[in-house]
Amino acid sequence: MFGSSKRKLAKLEARYQELLAQAFRLSTLDRTKSDLKAAEADQVRRQMEALEAKAK
Repeated sequence: MFGSSKRKLAKLEARYQELLAQAFRLSTLDRTKSDLKAAEADQVRRQMEALEAKAK
């Protein structure tokens, strides 16, 4: 089960980094869309924290 958590955490980390990069790129074009991407990244970060807390 722990291995499964690690894989899920790795996928969430990759998604989080991707969303942050998208938010950064959008910040120069459309601030509203950038804020939405940043909020989505924050949700992914919270999922990661919950998964890490559950694993402990």
